[in-house]
This record gives sequence, C-alpha cells and structure tokens, in this order.
Amino acid sequence: MNGTLGLGIRRGLIEQSTLLRDRKEVTGQLAGGVGVFLLLTLWIGGNPAGGGVDMATFMAVGFTAFMVFSTGVTTLPMLIAADREEGALLRLRALPRGIPVYVTGRAVSVLCQILTQATLMLLAGVLVAGVRPPATPQAWLIFGWALVLGALSVVPVGAALGAMLSNPKSAALVLGLPSMLLMLISGVMLPLRMLPEVVGRVAQAFPLYWQGHALRAAFLPPGAAAAELGGAWQLGTAATVMGLWAIAGMVLAPWLLRKVTRGASGTRQAERRI
Repeated sequence: MNGTLGLGIRRGLIEQSTLLRDRKEVTGQLAGGVGVFLLLTLWIGGNPAGGGVDMATFMAVGFTAFMVFSTGVTTLPMLIAADREEGALLRLRALPRGIPVYVTGRAVSVLCQILTQATLMLLAGVLVAGVRPPATPQAWLIFGWALVLGALSVVPVGAALGAMLSNPKSAALVLGLPSMLLMLISGVMLPLRMLPEVVGRVAQAFPLYWQGHALRAAFLPPGAAAAELGGAWQLGTAATVMGLWAIAGMVLAPWLLRKVTRGASGTRQAERRI
C-alpha cells in the first residue's frame, strides 16, 4: 500500500510540474478562475452583504468553495474520461497497481491545482479587491482544513464519475448543469435563507454546502453565524459530512475504474474512436 501511495503521489507531482511549465495552461487557469473572480468582486464587491459582511469577502468564500467543487466533479471526470477514450486506462490495467497509482496521481495533481488556485484567489482578493482574510490563527486553521477536506470530499467522487463516462464531451454535458444547480442551492453565492427551506435540506446532503459553511466560519465575523441554517457554526457536522464523502469516493473510484477497464479491449477502444 505504501508503495502504491508513494508512486501515485510521485506521478501526481510530476504531472503538476508539467502543467506549471505550460504557459497556456497556467494563463487559462488564471484567466478562467482568478480573473473572473476579480472582475466580479471589483464590480460589486464594495456593496454590503448584510450582518457586517462586505460582498467581496462573501464572494471570495463562495468562489473558493465552488472552484474546489467544480474542479473535483467536472474537470477531473473530463480528464479521466479523455484517458479512458484514448485507451490509457486499458494500458494501465496491465501494469501492477496501475489503476490505484493512476487514481492517486490524478487526485494529487488536482489537489495541487486546487491549492494553487485558492492561494492565488485569496492573494488577489486581499491585495486588489479588499477581501478580509481570516482574522485569527484559529480562523486560519479552519480555512486550512476546510479547503483540504473539501477537496478530498469531491476529488475521489470526481474520479468515480469519470470512470462512468465514456468521453470528455459527455462528461461536460452530463455534469455541467447539476454542478451549476448545486452551486445555486448550496449557499455559496446566495444566502440559503433566500431560498425555500426544502432547498437547504437538500443542499446539506452535499459537501459543497458544508465546505462553504466552514469557509464562511473562517472568513466572516462570529455574528454572521446567525444567518446560517440553525443559526450557528456547525464545524463538526461539516467535517463529518465531507469526511464521509471522501471515504465513499476513495472506495468507489478504484473499483469503478477496474470495472470499466475489465470489460474493455483494444478493439472496442478503436471502435469508439471511429
């Protein structure tokens, strides 16, 4: 197990270093994530969000949470679906520990991308848009574990979704709309109190709501808890829900990838490309 984990981490770090050397990839990430965030916060970030919270800080929390979620459940499945379509997963099946190492490597690479984008978004928000960073060491600790645990809760799930989708185009079509709907009902862009109560109950079943909740606890003043469902910060529940999603994804993703490659063959891969 240690050997598999070590190989997977090494694979992921190599993949990430390759991406960072690609100027087009880096520019695209900055323009697509950090750039859009800055434009919106500079446009409406000076307005109050209520409860002593400025809109720029509220949006920074929401953008960070959704960036983590969308990278895990949209970008990663598209990458895995592309590898499956090209036959890379079929070749990996023939290697000892090939699938577990691949899953670990993809997860590490995506986690690095998430941490990089979150760091750049926070720096840009603080320096340019007036975002208020966490005010205490405890708040920084909450920010750290919420970011990491939130990523771990969606990256394995994204790998499992990628295993079930045959090509990147279908991944984008199938996952795009549900991701946007979850963003709307999870309180990361709009306060949940503006939506029907049943919407909040549905949102609480997903890790996006709880990561946004924990990040708000890190960035917003204590009095902002009154606007949350239940009227208080529920950090233990947030960690539990995200942890359960992470465990379920870690169990499900390798099993699904083995299953989809078990029935595959070189001939079928060629037929899919025609």
